[in-house]
Amino acid sequence: MLVPSEFALGEVYLPPLLVSGLLGLLAAMLAANLLNRLRLSRFFFYPPLVLLALAVLFTVGIGTWIIPS
Repeated sequence: MLVPSEFALGEVYLPPLLVSGLLGLLAAMLAANLLNRLRLSRFFFYPPLVLLALAVLFTVGIGTWIIPS
């Protein structure tokens, strides 16, 4: 399987960490929205910190398993 070292968007080259970071942040925002909708975020002391932790976890997961560099 050919793995790209960079993503080309027109003539702009994007590093894989940037792409996985954006996808991880989007997935974290969706997960936080789901937690808010199910009223599970009230069990957290500081929900913005949970959003940051989810963004890091999703970024690492996406960067490791979906977009390996």
